[in-house]
Amino acid sequence: MTVVHPISRAWVTTGGTGAQNYDEFADDTEITSIIADNPHSSLAVEMPHLAPESLGKSFAAALPDAVARLALERAEGLYTPADGVVVLYRITAAGEPPAYGLWSLVDTGQISTSADEPGLVIRNEDVFLEKVRERVALAEAVGTLLSPVLLLQTARGDQLHAALAAATDAAGVPAATDVDQTGRTHAIWVLGPGPQQDELTALAGGGELVVADGNHRSLAAQTAGLPRFLAVVTTPASVAIQPYNRLVSELPLPLDELLARLRAVGATVTEVPRPARIPGKGTVELYAAGRSFTVGLPVDTTLADVDNLDHALVERVLLRDALGLDPGDKRINYVGGDYPAEWLRGEVDAGRSELAVLIAPVTVDDFVRVNLERQKLPRKSTWFTPKARGGLVLAQLD
Repeated sequence: MTVVHPISRAWVTTGGTGAQNYDEFADDTEITSIIADNPHSSLAVEMPHLAPESLGKSFAAALPDAVARLALERAEGLYTPADGVVVLYRITAAGEPPAYGLWSLVDTGQISTSADEPGLVIRNEDVFLEKVRERVALAEAVGTLLSPVLLLQTARGDQLHAALAAATDAAGVPAATDVDQTGRTHAIWVLGPGPQQDELTALAGGGELVVADGNHRSLAAQTAGLPRFLAVVTTPASVAIQPYNRLVSELPLPLDELLARLRAVGATVTEVPRPARIPGKGTVELYAAGRSFTVGLPVDTTLADVDNLDHALVERVLLRDALGLDPGDKRINYVGGDYPAEWLRGEVDAGRSELAVLIAPVTVDDFVRVNLERQKLPRKSTWFTPKARGGLVLAQLD
């Protein structure tokens, strides 16, 4: 038995609709700019209130615009339907090994969020409920799942990797290709019913699946009562974890008072005569007012190991205790690994933020260990690359 299944009614791009997922951006204006340059980008449906012609509307008020845009794209042949299929996925770039995945549907009832909750799909991060509600409302409005949850096959990853490599090599010309903002080429092939489809779904669903990207989308599927959700099942050899940093747009207290508060709770704070950069594990770096600091945040030995990871310490000691900010505070911007340290410092220098918090990436070992223990990572702590591209394969809900 497998928890991975063909997509009952898929809509496969014919080209021009691919996009970064809606939650990969540090600034909403980037989304508007992308849609302006490419009106057929799936972002115009995913984030309808940020399309140029819908600016000023709330997300909810813009949902009819999303419905109309998707219907028009289908009518104009930008997507073609396919029934009972899985979709082979390969991502390539110069100097990088190929990454592989399988677009499919996965049983929502298999999602597990704690050690006492059974299930083969492990969701590992806390989420922001407002974002979940938006994903539910969008899926209900358009009757379609638009972007996938990225799942890491932990038990049979090597076998799945080899099988997907062989399948794509033998598949001929892709059904579509798309080049992302980093220059990576995303290629897909549609695979109908038959022994090969059965083999791949068995491998993809043959062990514990960890949510590498898409915690909000997976919870949205649960919240909406969907029996299955859209996913790309990938392999450990296909991904890496990059830093996931924070920007604070407005400090609620002076910088020197923040530093004093950190020292008072046992943090080591050292000003350094160089630009702040991504640190090694166990230290974070701060950049504010043209000054850079290395900070060792105090651990709490009475807590579980996951609560003393760098991202957890930033959330608890720096943001909550020292700054008095809840993780969902609008002044906190979560910035993924596509944006380097130079960009973060530039946001502070330009006055768009007052503090940059640079954090070492979670190690693969820590990620695997936390998930096997069915513990939860802090919000926005793992930035997997390469990411599955949105707008390539959609799943119709009915």
